[in-house]
Amino acid sequence: MSAVTDPKAFGKVAVLMGGWSAERQVSLWSGAGVTRALLEKGVDVHGLDITEPAQLFALKQQGYDRVFNILHGTGGEDGTVQAILDLLGLPYPGSGVAASAIAMDKLATKRIWKAEGLPTPDFRVLESVADAQAAARHFGYPFIIKPAADGSSVGVTKVKSAGQIEQAFTNALGDTGRAVMAEQFIDGGETHAEYTCPVLRGTALPVIRIEPDGEFYDYHAKYLSDNTRYLCPAGLTAEHEKSIQQLCLKAFALAGCEDWGRVDFLMAADGKPQLLELNTLPGMTSHSLVPMAAKARGMSYADLCWSLMEATL
Repeated sequence: MSAVTDPKAFGKVAVLMGGWSAERQVSLWSGAGVTRALLEKGVDVHGLDITEPAQLFALKQQGYDRVFNILHGTGGEDGTVQAILDLLGLPYPGSGVAASAIAMDKLATKRIWKAEGLPTPDFRVLESVADAQAAARHFGYPFIIKPAADGSSVGVTKVKSAGQIEQAFTNALGDTGRAVMAEQFIDGGETHAEYTCPVLRGTALPVIRIEPDGEFYDYHAKYLSDNTRYLCPAGLTAEHEKSIQQLCLKAFALAGCEDWGRVDFLMAADGKPQLLELNTLPGMTSHSLVPMAAKARGMSYADLCWSLMEATL
């Protein structure tokens, strides 16, 4: 890693936040944090609320030298914004077009992992309520119905009975008719624990154990509740954690991801991880997990933002 000491090395920086996805509010929170941190570091940084892709084409004329893209979800995280920035020749930390598109598509990600022999819960593509009912017969209850491409647990349902299937399918489908999938339920035990392993510039950060407020780590548990518990260290043995970190680095690299992100997984009853999804533009809010893992490694929020800007040089 090149160690940069002069904030002028980055030139004029735009922090892209907001966007037009279901995660707009989370992105605004993330963007405000990143902008504040880089300002503290002396960077010539400007937070921009992006509401449509057309705004991006003016960035070069406005004198920006590089970008910190923190547009979560559709558009910002799926390769669209990355393609525009590549065309404009504006460097940004994070994954490129192809990896962003793959990681945003949970089905594509899981198919790659499965083909390479990495552990991931069994899944099915759903095109109708009848497909969802067939999935219930295949998996038994409970099982998960979720969109194949949306973040922040938007539209995810833990289906516990036949009466929930139709509504769960409708929620996952949303108003855009996105792809829907059913997934085997992995029991996180009494605390419904989930896990994540953040990745920063080729290194796996400490694993975080998440004990959600509720039955799984949904939007409320992620962003609104103060009762969700985050444990870092995660309570794993050093050997177990190291093997999981190696698995997560491999899962991240297989999709072509770069610079930073998060690999989310569940722990099966036998102690073996089951990979859930990749997040190529994780939250940078006060509740967010990458800053938490970085802090456990002795890195402040501002130093994390600085390191990500270094990746653009």
